[in-house]
Amino acid sequence: MSVELLDGATIVSFVEDEEAFNGLIHDRFSNLDTNHDGFLSYSEILKEFQSMRVFETHFGIDVKRDPAELAHVYDSLFEKFDHDANGAVDLEEFKMETKRMMLAMANGLGFLPVQMLLEEDSFLKKAVEREAMKMNG
Repeated sequence: MSVELLDGATIVSFVEDEEAFNGLIHDRFSNLDTNHDGFLSYSEILKEFQSMRVFETHFGIDVKRDPAELAHVYDSLFEKFDHDANGAVDLEEFKMETKRMMLAMANGLGFLPVQMLLEEDSFLKKAVEREAMKMNG
């Protein structure tokens, strides 16, 4: 993990760079698709949701959540990704929903930079790295 400066413009710029964004989406999708069938099952995408620990922490401090409540949240998230409600998420659905979520984060952040603690392999960290390469390049 590292502390990075991030603003909405950095995220928007990353999402709009189709080559960079689509490449990362494809790589992440391939890593999550453990049975290599071209779809993400609930159990495959659940690992990604759980790794984010968004609902298990409050400002970085572990919080005990009701397992039924967590299951409901994860079910709802899966439904957001599974646009055609067929019980699996294809690459296009994964890309569309990830893009929608990242643009929502960008909108929420606005254009004033904030310091954030980012996972090394996260989409947001990749956006920051891309922006740094543009500035140094």
